[in-house]
Amino acid sequence: MARTDARGVAVVTGGSAGLGRAIVRELADRGWDVAVLARGADGLDGAVSDVRARGRRGLAVSVDVSDGADVERAADTVEQELGEIDLWVNNVMSGSIATFLDTAPEDFERATAVTYLGTVNGTRAALTRMRSRDRGHIIQIGSALAHRGIPLQSAYCGAKHAVHGFTDSVVSELTHEGSAVAVSIVDMPALNTTQFGWVKSNFPHHPQPVPPIYQPEVGARAVADVADKPRRRTWVGNSTVALILGTRVAGRFLDWYLAKNAWEGQFAPDAQASTSSPNLYEPVPGDHGAHGAFDDKARGESLQTWAIRHRTPLYTAAGAAAAAVLAVGGSLLRRR
Repeated sequence: MARTDARGVAVVTGGSAGLGRAIVRELADRGWDVAVLARGADGLDGAVSDVRARGRRGLAVSVDVSDGADVERAADTVEQELGEIDLWVNNVMSGSIATFLDTAPEDFERATAVTYLGTVNGTRAALTRMRSRDRGHIIQIGSALAHRGIPLQSAYCGAKHAVHGFTDSVVSELTHEGSAVAVSIVDMPALNTTQFGWVKSNFPHHPQPVPPIYQPEVGARAVADVADKPRRRTWVGNSTVALILGTRVAGRFLDWYLAKNAWEGQFAPDAQASTSSPNLYEPVPGDHGAHGAFDDKARGESLQTWAIRHRTPLYTAAGAAAAAVLAVGGSLLRRR
């Protein structure tokens, strides 16, 4: 297919459901053609239908991102069908809710392979193509939990920490080369996604993201904003900012606080355990969209992300206000 506009071709891994699905929709709304990489056929078809309904070209590619050769084949398919890849979003993740010692070694390894190595494989596939062209943008979907681990999610937290270290290394190498390829990390707060119905858990209550919970569209808008104007790091949501800064200045207090509150906070006491099968090894059949089970608790906007989106007029207003204060102060000093 020929390119139809200057916006370009985007790839979103894990784009069939949850945050990835919301990112796919938001990018298509902003004029991107979108290739969706995931495992489940139903969700892939639904995501591509979303893209096409917005007047953009969509492509579904079934892939297990933990397999590097599979990801390379998927990237080749995207460039053959849609054109050169301009934007690659590494969003895919998987995990379980259990203590470290109660997590089967194979479950831990699988969650790490999908969440961490899936990002590594996606970055390699994107960078191999972008580096030779000296253009392109890779966005890693990070997490507040990349800065502070919480109980019952050791595999996920470890993988997200690893994504940060890996990305810093890649960025330093690109900087050394003087490459024009951009790499960004967008750290997410707790989101109301399908993952909490699919996560592997033996607990009697339905897993939930630790409140406050935001709708996935909040994260998707932040990702699309970074795609519009690359930024090295972006923290999404007041809770993400508070957790990261709190870790830097009061780490020992957070050890105590999270041990006391984050355990119970990961379960919905008013909901029974999910009847869905976990997606750790196999995709969940059906097209499940972007939202999880917590629409009644989730926030549709964050003042912090609104401020990021409108930072240029805010900076202008702040500069004007500062200039006005200085002018008034100068006038008063002259009168004296």
